[in-house]
Amino acid sequence: MLKGISPLLSPELLATLCRMGHGDTIILADAHFPGHSVNQLTLRADGLLIPDLLDGILPLFELDDFIDAPVAMMAPVEGDSADPAVESAYRAVIDRHAPETPPIGKIERFAFYEEARKAFAVVMTGDTSKYGNILLTKGVTPTI
Repeated sequence: MLKGISPLLSPELLATLCRMGHGDTIILADAHFPGHSVNQLTLRADGLLIPDLLDGILPLFELDDFIDAPVAMMAPVEGDSADPAVESAYRAVIDRHAPETPPIGKIERFAFYEEARKAFAVVMTGDTSKYGNILLTKGVTPTI
């Protein structure tokens, strides 16, 4: 056990976050997302909710401040709607750890799948929130 690191983060996820470079992306996916069919590096975090996992990751992970939307979600399909509480829950976590982060971007469903194909990794969670998928872009860790 490591001090100061969320016990929700598996050793495999910690190693993945460490191996990512600036500009690399990771998807925190809901339980319905086709993670294994779109990305070879798909990690399992079954039983975890995305806001809890996000809360464990963001203290360790610098978001990219050179792009307009270092955090993005899958946009609802035309004629459908997302629960605004999902985005609000994510924003509350982001504001706790990186309040200067721009508004959460939205990516059309099939474009989001393309982003998942290019992502460094996909993390499958047990979250069943509709349109709960979120993409994080890693930034440069500031020098001390």
